[in-house]
Amino acid sequence: MKIALVGYGKMGKEIEKIALERSHSISFRINKENASEILHISPQNTDVAIEFTSPESAFENLKNLLLQKVRVVCGTTGWLSKQKEIENLALQNETAFLYASNFSLGVNIFFRLNELLAQIMSKHPSYRLLLEEIHHTEKKDAPSGTAISLAEGIIQNNPLKNTWVNELSEKINEISIISKREPKVPGTHIVRYQNEIDCIEIRHEAYSRKGFATGAVIAAEFIAGKKGIFSMKDVLQLG
Repeated sequence: MKIALVGYGKMGKEIEKIALERSHSISFRINKENASEILHISPQNTDVAIEFTSPESAFENLKNLLLQKVRVVCGTTGWLSKQKEIENLALQNETAFLYASNFSLGVNIFFRLNELLAQIMSKHPSYRLLLEEIHHTEKKDAPSGTAISLAEGIIQNNPLKNTWVNELSEKINEISIISKREPKVPGTHIVRYQNEIDCIEIRHEAYSRKGFATGAVIAAEFIAGKKGIFSMKDVLQLG
């Protein structure tokens, strides 16, 4: 499979390493210095583009790729106010689009555990809910896309919760997300339910970028030759 890397920083280089190990080839390596080359990516020279850039550039990158009918896997967070527009563009151009806030197999299992726990805890409102996410100091958006996905999973499964805030909140309907930035932390996410009696906590801690990169390549393999909108639930069959 021919993969275009849109974003060739630390994550892009890790994805390249995994892709080559899985016998794929790299058709393009796009970064700030050669950004205009994204317009040369097409289904004729690329099976799937994997986009890991910044919140500021993601929308235009995705728009260009989809207009060129290229299948796209996107792991950039912080642009999701325009997600519906991008998904519609993929459908209009009869191509495939897959977005994930986190491609790690472990995190996607963690998402499912979070949903199941939210269903159970909706019947026990005495427990105060808190989400905490810790990332490296280079991460630009806060809260993380993974933390937002966790909050949305809770909202979908607990009728007492209908929104999240990136601060401590005492409101019963709000989910508090606390964001911390520390050197050399790939990503840690904690969902904690606590009252005066005890504490229930689930936690995922990434040790490196390898899990994210591997999942992104597996996602690219999944959408190759397909049309439509997909998620990691489809890839990993975590229905």
